Amino acid sequence: MLDRLQYVKQRFDEISDLIIQPDVIADQKRYVQLNQEYKSIKALVDKREEYILVLANIDEANEIIADGSDADMVEMAKMQLDEAKERLPQLEEEIKFMLIPKDPEDAKNVMVEIRAGTGGDEASIFAGDLFRMYTKYCEGQGWRTSVVDMNEGTSGGFKEVIFEVSGEDVYGTLKFEAGVHRVQRVPQTETQGRVHTSAATVMVLPEAEEFDVQIDMNDVRVDFFCSSGPGGQSVNTTKSAVRLTHIPTGLVAQCQDQKSQHKNKDKALIVLRSRLYEMELAKKQEEDASKRSSQVSSGDRSAKIRTYNYAQGRVTDHRVGLTLYDLGNIMNGDIQKIVAELQLVNNMEKLKEASEVY
Repeated sequence: MLDRLQYVKQRFDEISDLIIQPDVIADQKRYVQLNQEYKSIKALVDKREEYILVLANIDEANEIIADGSDADMVEMAKMQLDEAKERLPQLEEEIKFMLIPKDPEDAKNVMVEIRAGTGGDEASIFAGDLFRMYTKYCEGQGWRTSVVDMNEGTSGGFKEVIFEVSGEDVYGTLKFEAGVHRVQRVPQTETQGRVHTSAATVMVLPEAEEFDVQIDMNDVRVDFFCSSGPGGQSVNTTKSAVRLTHIPTGLVAQCQDQKSQHKNKDKALIVLRSRLYEMELAKKQEEDASKRSSQVSSGDRSAKIRTYNYAQGRVTDHRVGLTLYDLGNIMNGDIQKIVAELQLVNNMEKLKEASEVY
């Protein structure tokens, strides 16, 4: 393990030198990538220092105990040895997980798209519930959220809502939320008390930087229209909303959240760029999926990943078989237990693959 950690230290020293070089600073794409790598490696370098210190404490304690000339020192050395031996296996496990290669996309901000699926008005209401759940969770994480576009349902909630989340390691945390979410409950519109099953689809797109995806604006048709409210009625008379159509792929992105036409165009361009980037990422994920069978793949949008059962107060994530009877808090944004379990399973799969390689 020390050999691998030494390689990490060498790479850390190399990056530390590179990020202050003028030619690297001038190359924005490389500079951002190196800074992200620097941040991820620094934690491992700090852990390496602790690992070396624990090994040194074990050697020192063994020497004092072997010498045996000072009874008080021997007693202290035995305590030091016990502490170090208890800490060592924990430390090794932590380092093993940290040595798992990170996806470069994990540090990116995201665009989250929630769309009502089967279930009519109830599906729109559920999409609104999911939107509230995620915004509450993001708030707890200290992340910023900003609505890009929304299409409100006729009885509440959203037929579709797109919002941006920015912060630290956002994609790495939220990427496993992508898929079909089901709800089982008595709808507000149900008069006879029958339980209905409705669904909403969540997509989590890593936000692409300009240098990730180059868009030729000659390939983009730009349309301006009036912003709309619930039911489609116009809420202003100026054409501030913007719709962008990428002609080669047919992808469409629009924004009507801002009063400024220019700001709406900029936001719509970010969405379009992220969707184009996600198309390429999806191809890569499909290739990876053919090589490995992952329980918590973030690529299959049609997979039913989670059920929210109101009658039983239960939330079940079907990928990892996790069931929590804490629906009220979960819908109020407390999804960290689910997120942590998905990340743990994913890391265990990666650790298994890495151990097969080394």
